[in-house]
Amino acid sequence: MKNILIIGGSKGIGNAIIKQLIEANNIINISRSTPALSHKNLRHISADVLEDELPEIEAIDTLIYCPGSINLKPISRLSLDDFKADFDINVLGAVKSIQHYLPILKKGNKPSILLFSTVATALGMPYHASVAASKAAVEGLTKSLGAELAPTIRVNAIAPTVTDTDLASKLLRNEKMIDNMNERHPLKKFLQPDEIAEMASFLISNKAASISGQIFKMDCGIVSFKI
Repeated sequence: MKNILIIGGSKGIGNAIIKQLIEANNIINISRSTPALSHKNLRHISADVLEDELPEIEAIDTLIYCPGSINLKPISRLSLDDFKADFDINVLGAVKSIQHYLPILKKGNKPSILLFSTVATALGMPYHASVAASKAAVEGLTKSLGAELAPTIRVNAIAPTVTDTDLASKLLRNEKMIDNMNERHPLKKFLQPDEIAEMASFLISNKAASISGQIFKMDCGIVSFKI
């Protein structure tokens, strides 16, 4: 039974990961809001990772950082504050968390770190300048830390396409938009949170013991194929 720290597990992908892992692991979730889930293996700590002092935790085998943003605007409407806000939540929040918990993580059982990027770092998309820039930094962080922390700690990232979460609700707010999103992807679908949770479960498991410094594009074909 692993000790897993999830930051941002109250909603969306993070919450799906908790549900995927909860039966077989001890999970601590840090987020501003409480997950709508109660379980003997789950402990919730209310905190804002950017503003608050992070709590001390005795044992961590895996750190999963889930917070993210979808701030889609033309470059002419993106302020420097927009870029800073996206960088803060996507990159600096992850850095703060990793730095704080690294001494404990190094003592963990086959420890690992899992971060999140986006397919927009590999596929140029209009209006994605801010989020793509910050998530590209996450990918650089993944590779750099994977090298720096080897062989003790494995570090990987998942780069999903559009996923059916509250964060992406503006992109999927009616049937026409859902149909258009399906058609944009060669596999004629977009992602559900539980699909990403399955990948996360694999990447932090001993089955992925030889994998580190990798960015896994869960793209439903949108980056890989031109059909």
